[in-house]
Amino acid sequence: MKATIYDVAKEAGVSIATVSKVINGKGKISEKRRKEVLKIMERLQYQPSMIASALTGKKTYSIGLLVPDISNPFFSEIARSVEDQGHQLGYSLIICSTDNKDERIEKYIALLKQKKVDGIIIGTGSDQLDVLNSLSGTMPIAAIGREVPDVDMHTVVVDDYEGGRMAARHLLELGHTQFAVLSESLKLISSRERLRGFSQMLMEAGIEWSESMLKICDYRVEDGKRQALELFRQDSVPTALFCCNDMLAVGAYQAAKQEGIRIPSDLSVVSFDNTILATVTDPPLTSIAQPMEHMGKLCVDLLVDQLKIGNVAVMKQRVVLRPELVERHSTAPL
Repeated sequence: MKATIYDVAKEAGVSIATVSKVINGKGKISEKRRKEVLKIMERLQYQPSMIASALTGKKTYSIGLLVPDISNPFFSEIARSVEDQGHQLGYSLIICSTDNKDERIEKYIALLKQKKVDGIIIGTGSDQLDVLNSLSGTMPIAAIGREVPDVDMHTVVVDDYEGGRMAARHLLELGHTQFAVLSESLKLISSRERLRGFSQMLMEAGIEWSESMLKICDYRVEDGKRQALELFRQDSVPTALFCCNDMLAVGAYQAAKQEGIRIPSDLSVVSFDNTILATVTDPPLTSIAQPMEHMGKLCVDLLVDQLKIGNVAVMKQRVVLRPELVERHSTAPL
């Protein structure tokens, strides 16, 4: 038999009205008591009727998350962090994988609105600014790992420019002078900033860097391999490679193995993100770490804080977190 609101109230030693206030996020209830009630709801597996809540205009305690590809470890780890923090605060998560296609983004946003989610986190690139702008006027939304400067919403990102500089500085300190880059689409501000930071650091060191050593890739391991093979088969072969995410770095590893290029003795590789992929490659990847767990937690907190205020016109926050260079065994002195 399913637990009812009466069971929760009896177990918690509170009134039904108090349980209802906890469910709807209303009333003056201490944080300690609220957490106690939420824990009892979880233990009894009590599920308030989300449909009934939506029909009465109340909160559904659900958050939507749009990501380009849930199979990408970066977005998997982001989703896990968002889900964990949402769970702590009594919210469930609906994940939509968009493949960075505008028609899918529009479709999923319509679906999430139909399901009456309380807020949406955007982790995917989109040119549908009118859709996002109309959304920001109706519910709390936030961007994670992506900059969408023309839309009024909370933003949580890493300092991509500084991350690019860190990668270049590390390779320069190892004595490298022949560089190449595998990047995602430069339509993404994050990609442009990583490349800008990297190239600016080389320029400051007096290193001339050729655009022919930049390859733009799809967000897939296979494309990273294909583009890396083109680099390795040019007359001027790089001794240092900066990959703007771990998946492209894995593709570069496959290309290097095919061409008989040894990492790190022939080629030093620095990647970006520091997902689980960086630890399972052979050799393990030196990577610029994004604080993925912290990013997801911050995004959920920003949405929930706005929901508590109940004002979509609240001042939006832009949080920029510092990346960190994690040295492993994919880089070595020239």
